[in-house]
Amino acid sequence: MAVIVGAGGGALLEFAFPDKNIWILAVPGTALILLALQGRSVGGSLLVGLASGGTFFFVLIDWVATYLGPVPWFALAGFEAVIFAVGGIAITLAYRWVARVWPGTLGRTLLLPVVVAGLWTGREFVAGHYPYGGFSWGRVAESQSQSPFAPLTAWLGVSGLSFVLVGLAAFLLQLIVDRPLVRSTRLLVGLTAIVAVLAVPAWPTQSAGTSTIAAVQGNSKAGFFQKHDYGDLTNAQVLATYDGVRPSDTIDMLVWPEGASDRNPTTDPYGTYIFDTLSQAYDAPIVSGVITQRGSKDYNSSVVWNDGAVQAQYDKRHLVPFGEYVPDRPFFMALAPSLVGLLTRDLTPGTNSNVLDVGSIRAGISICFDIVDDALTRQMVDDGAKVILAQTNNADFGQTDENTQQLAIARLRAIETARPLVNVSTVGSSAVISADGATIDSIPAFRPGAMVTKITLGTGTTPAVFAGAALEQLVMFFGLASLVLARVLLRGSGYAEAERRHRVAKRARRLARAA
Repeated sequence: MAVIVGAGGGALLEFAFPDKNIWILAVPGTALILLALQGRSVGGSLLVGLASGGTFFFVLIDWVATYLGPVPWFALAGFEAVIFAVGGIAITLAYRWVARVWPGTLGRTLLLPVVVAGLWTGREFVAGHYPYGGFSWGRVAESQSQSPFAPLTAWLGVSGLSFVLVGLAAFLLQLIVDRPLVRSTRLLVGLTAIVAVLAVPAWPTQSAGTSTIAAVQGNSKAGFFQKHDYGDLTNAQVLATYDGVRPSDTIDMLVWPEGASDRNPTTDPYGTYIFDTLSQAYDAPIVSGVITQRGSKDYNSSVVWNDGAVQAQYDKRHLVPFGEYVPDRPFFMALAPSLVGLLTRDLTPGTNSNVLDVGSIRAGISICFDIVDDALTRQMVDDGAKVILAQTNNADFGQTDENTQQLAIARLRAIETARPLVNVSTVGSSAVISADGATIDSIPAFRPGAMVTKITLGTGTTPAVFAGAALEQLVMFFGLASLVLARVLLRGSGYAEAERRHRVAKRARRLARAA
């Protein structure tokens, strides 16, 4: 039954994410997973974690199969489910040990949820950093980009919002399961907790002037396996630009997506002509994604083109393993030669700043998967970005939920940094998002189009950016330290020996029944 409940919780949690986007299901979905983990053995919690994590991730990231087929999808979703399950073991032990050491009402209804939320946040941290830079997709907070909880991101960051949501789910669950109070009081306390979280005011954004930005979605066949001739990607962008941006529009910059131009203006004379013609026609610099080379190394870059030359360049730093490069290539080539052989080129991660001068404006640059990186997001603000340009190519994933999930993460980044964000994709979803997370303008997916939008530039530092990784590290440490301390105290009380005798007796009963 616990496995079924856990799987149901994973399904509910997935429904909270885009494109279903029923954000209110995040708390009950999380609570069901936590309920299923209570009272389990280590092996039992592993099964529950695999069931809940598998149900969640196999559905959430089914778009991976669109790119390279079912093998990478099964591998990635399965690996994330394993991390989810290992984290579930720690939570099961917290329910067993912490509740015994601090059995009072405060211990079970306040301390225990905080410990559980800290351990959950720690599991999200591990998944988001390991191995090969991790996969920060499916954090609970990422389901809340358009919910009343979203403004908390400016105060606490993405990890902090996950911590609050899981803590709230664990707290409400304890009120239901432990019943420390009469029903009417439990209801009042639960509602008060929800209202208290929602009552936190939005962070006041600060203006640094205005800017008019043109962003173009060419709807090109930019997918890795989509057939196209050399120059087709650039041509699609040019056509959409001329159709959607009038010469009379007074713009400060023209932004194209990741990989928008297959003509490198620094090496292709016709590419140079196109970029020069556009920048002169609109009297504005062009910010475009392009593959660049330095020596024998290839980079996924964003270049600022103006006055006939590259004025600034950012090279993507958070590359996608098995998408933009193959880590430990000899090992994985031996395991899956036909699959790994499809990825013939390994891109090199950049090392330069992700904030560029685009004319007179300091712009933070995020190329696709960069948007999930907390540290890169904070660095933009630290280096003086007034706006975030999130360039991405979603063509490989077709009409799946991937692009709306990525847009949700981008929306949280706008709120977290109090910066307007221009999310421009080759095929969608492209949108301009204000510093408070509202959609100012957008282009329908899989249609060519352009947005010419006047935005309010942002300045100042939110509490989330100021605190950096400190809050995340604090709640993780508190959760783990509380778990270890509870175990140490129980060992001194003789609990460990009693637990060992219980396991031996239980094993003996099973053997007797089998005989």
